[in-house]
Amino acid sequence: MSAAAIRFEDVTLGYGRRPAVHHLRGTIPAGSLTAIVGPNGAGKSTLLKAVAGALPPLEGRIEVAGGRAKRLAYLPQAAEIDRSFPVSVFDLVAMGLWGKVGLFGGIGRRQQASIEEAIAAVGLTGFERRPIGTLSGGQMQRALFARLLLQDASLILLDEPFTAIDAKTTADLLDLVRRWHAEERTVVAVLHDLDVVKRIFPRTLLIAREPVAWGETGAVLSAENLLRARRMVEAHDPHAAACAR
Repeated sequence: MSAAAIRFEDVTLGYGRRPAVHHLRGTIPAGSLTAIVGPNGAGKSTLLKAVAGALPPLEGRIEVAGGRAKRLAYLPQAAEIDRSFPVSVFDLVAMGLWGKVGLFGGIGRRQQASIEEAIAAVGLTGFERRPIGTLSGGQMQRALFARLLLQDASLILLDEPFTAIDAKTTADLLDLVRRWHAEERTVVAVLHDLDVVKRIFPRTLLIAREPVAWGETGAVLSAENLLRARRMVEAHDPHAAACAR
């Protein structure tokens, strides 16, 4: 059996003591492709933020094998990224090297070549000096994936990475996900497109503020489980108190 890349030990998450995900227990194996799915308001993005270390659990513990500092790369939802910041595609992608050269580290010939290779890998050659504010949604997502390439992390977290981008960009970026999987990296992605989940991700966690089903994708995404998840979210009380152990 594969070692665990992420371990959830009776985890409850929330904001201001209001629970968003209840009592999650289980593991995500190292080297696996795992999708997190569920209705709107199910706690999917909350869970990913907690794995990334941006949201401490109300209860329980999330253990990331090897620690988060150097082995984890996190891509938040597009809406959380400030595209008005005056930075070029080259400089945005170069941020992926910060973990290796530091915030104020210089970029030598080797680093510059790595940046250019990452930009080429996502199909943005020629866009290096383009301000990110001028990019389309798909182009911006390509640039962010190039930054992930440079981070060279063994655990990659993607929050709705294919939302509101064109089909060609989605296909190209899914090829990168397959590449990471072939390199035995662990990829965990919050997704809405169940067809993509079924085609690409062998494992799925279906949540509705608490786990509904977790395991092999075909079994998890049954009509019965999806209906149960929708009903659970619809029945949720937004004023409920934090769970007690």
